[in-house]
Amino acid sequence: MSGDVAAVVVTYNSADHVTSLLDSLPAAFGDLSYSVVVVDNGSTDDTLAILDARDDCIVVRSGNVGYAGGMNRAVAESPEAAAVLILNPDAVLDPGSVPVMMHVLSKDGVGIVAPRTREADGSLSPTLRRAPTLGRVGGLSFTGLPMFTERVEDPREYVHEHEVDWAVGAVLLVDGECYRTLRGMDESFFLYSEETEFSIRARDLGWATVYTPDAGAMHVGGGSGESAATHTMKVVNRVRLYRRLTGPIRGATYFWMTVLVEVRRGILGHRKSWPTVRALLQPSRRPAALGAGESLIPA
Repeated sequence: MSGDVAAVVVTYNSADHVTSLLDSLPAAFGDLSYSVVVVDNGSTDDTLAILDARDDCIVVRSGNVGYAGGMNRAVAESPEAAAVLILNPDAVLDPGSVPVMMHVLSKDGVGIVAPRTREADGSLSPTLRRAPTLGRVGGLSFTGLPMFTERVEDPREYVHEHEVDWAVGAVLLVDGECYRTLRGMDESFFLYSEETEFSIRARDLGWATVYTPDAGAMHVGGGSGESAATHTMKVVNRVRLYRRLTGPIRGATYFWMTVLVEVRRGILGHRKSWPTVRALLQPSRRPAALGAGESLIPA
């Protein structure tokens, strides 16, 4: 049976958050028809017990196949729909937000829609991002200058609807044809950079990512926690993405600049950066799930 929207969620030890997300969905969808599929990537807390007690979602048990792998499986298990709503389990949608996003998605050339997102305390969550460049190595620059900063910090960029390079994947509405044409997210990333790569690939095929301030959501962030291993995944995947986009020479430059950025962070007291530096310089130390443990410059 086809519908308007297939909502897809990937959980991993998300017991503290997933109830709030699922409870917010009926009001968020309004009169739209929708389905909800949750893929659990091997949670060891009470996530599955919470999901099994509900009758408003389909639960798919899985090993830890990563975020992209879980999303692709959730879409495959969903009924056919005009759009796919990608949701983090630690997000909460505002009432009426999905119809607003669907309206934006219906505009010519739009393939992905990102809403205005706030933190738990109500403050703006800066979810918009610029495309990766050599000047933006490390992603978040202390200069605040757009040339050197991937994260869009200027509040004025969050008050009007406009096209963006990409947006954090906590809440994204994707055109169904776009998702199918791209064959989903690239599962080789396992965790982090998959939404970046997806939006860039969509743009290259003519589908823009558009931000709208007229639809809202809250994102708690860090619902599954961050460790030295996940920080390493984030950094290694940024290098892999840039190399895939630009080739081996620029990719190698980006790699060595990343090493310097992480050394600087370590000196400034970011303890998770030191294991990341070791993993960058010693491929065998990289998380096995990435499959990036053979060559110095991860591909």
